[in-house]
Amino acid sequence: QVQLVESGGGLVQPGGSLRLSCAASGSPLDYYAIGWFRQAPGKEREGVSCINGRDGNTWYANSVKGRFTISRDNAKNTVYLQMNSVKPDDTAVYYCAAGPDYRTVVAGMADHWGKGTLVTVSS
Repeated sequence: QVQLVESGGGLVQPGGSLRLSCAASGSPLDYYAIGWFRQAPGKEREGVSCINGRDGNTWYANSVKGRFTISRDNAKNTVYLQMNSVKPDDTAVYYCAAGPDYRTVVAGMADHWGKGTLVTVSS
């Protein structure tokens, strides 16, 4: 059983940067695909990015492509989401999630979820 804890959220101005972390315990992360998801107030949860444990393959939602970068540090058992050029529309609770299959994690059907970290983009 893997436990996930997100951190790094906070208040950031439009155009600024923020790095979110997803720290895992209970199992090595390199066995899993790890995804970042977000849910804004009054909206459904949406996928943001995903990284595959086996080959490092990555996926990004069109809304964040070119601005966000997902990466992993297996030695620290942590996955990161670097958020650059943030916009007010990026305001949401961000969750990381893990699963054994990359395609199902991208689809939002992950086995393990963190509790989320709030990102607020505002001037």
